[in-house]
Amino acid sequence: MATDQRKPLPFVANFAAGAIAGVSEILTFYPLDVVKTRMQLETGKAKHGMVGTLSSIVREEGFGRLYRGLVPPLLLEAPKRAVKFAANDFWGKTYMGLSGESKMTQQLSILTGCSAGATESFVVVPFELVKIKLQDKTSTFAGPIDVVKQVLKKEGPLGLYAGMEATFWRHFWWNGGYFGCIHQVRSMLTPAETQQGQLLNNFISGSVGGFVGTVVNTPFDVVKSRIQGTAKVPGVVPKYNWTYPALMTIMREEGPAALYKGFLPKVLRLAPGGGILLLVVEFTLGVFRKALGPPYI
Repeated sequence: MATDQRKPLPFVANFAAGAIAGVSEILTFYPLDVVKTRMQLETGKAKHGMVGTLSSIVREEGFGRLYRGLVPPLLLEAPKRAVKFAANDFWGKTYMGLSGESKMTQQLSILTGCSAGATESFVVVPFELVKIKLQDKTSTFAGPIDVVKQVLKKEGPLGLYAGMEATFWRHFWWNGGYFGCIHQVRSMLTPAETQQGQLLNNFISGSVGGFVGTVVNTPFDVVKSRIQGTAKVPGVVPKYNWTYPALMTIMREEGPAALYKGFLPKVLRLAPGGGILLLVVEFTLGVFRKALGPPYI
């Protein structure tokens, strides 16, 4: 059956493919996320680069510290990535229907990606908060459950959603750049004639999308880390509270470069990570299509 005539896969297939891709990506690149967070939480002039930060973690705290805080994102990664790709599929169909377009366009792909990111952000905040608390060098928490207990005790249920607004913007811009670039790069690549060629095209377009998404959203990620990593003091207004004012504060006090702290480990994770995500998703969807048979093939 021709590609444009085959029936779209059900929601559960897109959800499952995103979940499988997410777990594959995080197990491969998680140590870079720990390094990235450490660099972003460091205020003032950066003392270490990526290699220096990585070396100091291993030397001073042990190799296992590179995987501290893995449980929350690992538990989150399946629903997070599942929501990302399922929401992108949902919003893509919705916007194409509203616009009357029969095929995805560059503008619609960016709008769809931003909408998917906004949807995804509501799922991830508590997990991201726990992860940041555990990754902090000064963390004294015994584990994920201890973080949740302490936050609930001191700040109440809403404390688990600290940084919600910054997380919203982080995912909004990353997904817009990611899915928008995937559409553009795919249109520029030579159409693949084999399955291996298709997988390579998916990896290339996903990696480029991951790079561009990271360039666009890193300042928002820095702010999110600062908001979620700072302990709240009763009666004291937090220094980092709302996203765009916090961006101005960091730029004024530390310079524009501070908004890109942790960029190198972040892009080393999310550029190839974005390629792996798309590659695994498309491969898994292909397996589902073959398993279900017509009219999905």
